[in-house]
Amino acid sequence: MPFDDLARLLVGVAVLLAVALLVLRSAGVAVGAAPLTAVLRGGLQLAAVGLVLGGVLDHAPLASAAVLAVMLTTAVWTASRRLTPLQGAVAARRAVAVACTTGAVVVLAVVFALGVLPFSARYVVALGGIVLGGTMTSATLAGRHLLAGLLARRDEVEAWLSLGATPRRAVVDVARAAVRESLVPVLDQTRTTGLVTLPGAFIGALLGGASPVDAARFQLIVLAGLICAGSVVAVLVTTLLGAPRALPAPAER
Repeated sequence: MPFDDLARLLVGVAVLLAVALLVLRSAGVAVGAAPLTAVLRGGLQLAAVGLVLGGVLDHAPLASAAVLAVMLTTAVWTASRRLTPLQGAVAARRAVAVACTTGAVVVLAVVFALGVLPFSARYVVALGGIVLGGTMTSATLAGRHLLAGLLARRDEVEAWLSLGATPRRAVVDVARAAVRESLVPVLDQTRTTGLVTLPGAFIGALLGGASPVDAARFQLIVLAGLICAGSVVAVLVTTLLGAPRALPAPAER
């Protein structure tokens, strides 16, 4: 990247961060250096990923698989640490790992088995990375809504248990509500695509030289894949974590 372009990039990022911090401080919201550290970390990670992918996308399939494995591991670790109040850290990691892996595999298998996209390292990593990011969000949302529902409807769940219902039956309504709530963001994103938002995959394809039709085709596959993966992940997370031996205490929220 030419020095002038790099300088403009750094100045632009600095100004945007300064505006964000100014707005937050004026509202009395204390976030410390979180926005700055988040951007620095993201920039370093993107630079590292760019260097790695430069030697991966057109070469060894095993390298592509390794990249996806790192993405999956990070997604599982990030999402599961927020769900430990449900059944503990080990159960949370196991549930999120099973859910995210299943959701991503289903989407990739359908897309490439049907020939919707060419089966190449470039497309596997691109689509796989986007879908894994979606599975992480879906797992977090489903688990957090499940936890919030168990806390808010604790009396209802305990009433079911006192009547002899199994733990799974006692929380089934809470779990279903958590699944519905977890799908709201991806459904809203899909409904408003092209009207309110221009998704990153679409813009990236256009900037990369693809025709608007090809860019729209890839984005449509991405959106459908995110809905599919999100549905699979949300159902699996609430199923695997939806029958705790003991209800979470309010302080654990």
